[in-house]
Amino acid sequence: MEDFVKHHLKRQLRRITTERPYQIIAGSAAALVLAGSAGTALTVTDDAPTRQESTATVGLDARVGEAASRGEARVAVPSPRDSSSASPTPRTSPSASAAADPDTTTTKAAPPKPPSSRMLDYDYQAQINYYYCGPAAVRNALSATGVERGQDTLAAALGTTEMGTNSAEDTTRVLNQQVKGDPYRTRMIRDSATPAQMDQLQADVVSAVAKGRAVVANVAGDVVDLNGGWHSFPGGHYVAVVGYKNDGRTVRIVDSADPSLPSYWVTTIDLANWIASRGYSA
Repeated sequence: MEDFVKHHLKRQLRRITTERPYQIIAGSAAALVLAGSAGTALTVTDDAPTRQESTATVGLDARVGEAASRGEARVAVPSPRDSSSASPTPRTSPSASAAADPDTTTTKAAPPKPPSSRMLDYDYQAQINYYYCGPAAVRNALSATGVERGQDTLAAALGTTEMGTNSAEDTTRVLNQQVKGDPYRTRMIRDSATPAQMDQLQADVVSAVAKGRAVVANVAGDVVDLNGGWHSFPGGHYVAVVGYKNDGRTVRIVDSADPSLPSYWVTTIDLANWIASRGYSA
């Protein structure tokens, strides 16, 4: 009888462990009933086997209860696959958002076009001696920006001597000392002026005068103005450019050499050829 009970209980345990959780609970109850019946039967036949079998039954009950508890736990806890089955929330990239909203894109406005003609207000002064054309030209140019300086003061800054003022590099340096923002740059024209250098001079004059700055040019040789006047400086000279018209094709010259003819118009092409072998500050 004892061997039969053990064998039957082992079969029940094997079936319980292979069944699904809800079947484990039913199998556990059946095993407990069989174990109780076996204990009763053993008590009738033999006292010693009864005590031994009862101990085995108690241990079996504990293992069956533990198996049932684990089965219930597996039934109660959802599978990890269940939580991962939900679709993830889609994310929108910043670039996609920007593409969807065209208002976020801004277009940089083009700078305004300079006027086709402009003249600066300036205070004219003739050079006070024969070699002060450089200081006088710088002084007349500065007056167009509202800066007043004496010719002697500027001559000292330029390094002017009885031999004159060395080059446009000096006029650029001193002009930048007197105005804010260091706006002036030197452009040299070597030998004869090329078409590209003529175009550059035109653009430089328009840009400077449109911004309220006069240009200072170091010239040499002869030029004929638009009224037919002849101006000759074989050894070199400095003049200021205070205006333009026709989009810079003609320019207004302020000349400190002759107070009876303080200003005149020349073409930009003629001015470029007059500057040739020298330079200008714009």
